[in-house]
Amino acid sequence: MLVGANMATIALMLLTGYSDRLHPVSHPLLSTIGMTFPVFVVGNIIFLVIFLLFKWTRAWIPVLGFALAFQPIRTYMPIHMTAEVPEGAIKVISYNVCGYGGNFKYEEGLETVRDYLMNEKPDIVCVQEDNDTWRHCVFREYEKFLAYNDTLQLCNSTTTFNCLGIHTRFPIIQREVIPYDTEANNGSAAWWLKVEDDTLIVINNHFESCHLNNKDRRQYKQMLKGEMDRDSLRAESKLLLVKLAEANAKRSRQIERVCEYIKEHEHYSMIVCGDFNDNPISYSIHTMSQLLTDSYVATGRGVGLSYNQKGFFFRIDHLFCSSDIQPFNCKIDDKMDASDHYPLICWLKIDRKQ
Repeated sequence: MLVGANMATIALMLLTGYSDRLHPVSHPLLSTIGMTFPVFVVGNIIFLVIFLLFKWTRAWIPVLGFALAFQPIRTYMPIHMTAEVPEGAIKVISYNVCGYGGNFKYEEGLETVRDYLMNEKPDIVCVQEDNDTWRHCVFREYEKFLAYNDTLQLCNSTTTFNCLGIHTRFPIIQREVIPYDTEANNGSAAWWLKVEDDTLIVINNHFESCHLNNKDRRQYKQMLKGEMDRDSLRAESKLLLVKLAEANAKRSRQIERVCEYIKEHEHYSMIVCGDFNDNPISYSIHTMSQLLTDSYVATGRGVGLSYNQKGFFFRIDHLFCSSDIQPFNCKIDDKMDASDHYPLICWLKIDRKQ
């Protein structure tokens, strides 16, 4: 019975781990199951411990399961030692600041974020929900330590207001909006920067969210705690999956449009970062990683949870770079809690093209 249960767990671990190959439009529900991958990894660890303690001759079964799932495990939880950052590497921070008010224990959210970034001494900061610009405060604060600043307003209505921002010590040559369909306040834009004698394209993204309202979040947490009866659990799980599937389908088209832009400009050095609103085992991340290097997977350590709301612990902020850029020590700074996201930090060494 234990062997059969372990084999079933391994099958589910592989199904969820490689579900990022499924297109969300063709397979709307199956494309959402990657977020459950760590559950089956933990389950396989439990079986490994049981077999080692009571039936060591069967321990090869969970070990084989881990070998088969090596790629999604590496994607979800890479393990790298800290490397020495070479001279000339640039420091990039991607941060969803939630309108500078994501954690209301700070009365001065903008100033808290400003002081943090000033102390970090970044070369490029890509900001999602850079929403304080309507008061004309952001530029004044960022100009104290970064010379070049630009913000793109994605939407401005009575219910939503959202911006993408870039703040950098490098001159901004131009900005291009990458158009795609979105019913929400999301978007992507490419900023062309002059880095010494080269051009670096930085694409900042805020992709489609899952649109879970407060009621959805409360019910999700009740599911995790086992506080629902069976009928309610079945009904609410179905509704939650439908919402996630719809968001995945919209996000997949947005990701594909950005990928088209990347292919059109593949001869340039490029950084792609932002709030992807998707976990590491997803179509979005798999598709982007086919074109660019996932900096966290290549150099990070651990799960790297970037969304910090209770019950929703995922790495949904990502940073990719072109093959002529070498990443170093990509990390999530979970000590900075002025938003519902933690900032993502990475050092990048550009191989100067001749």
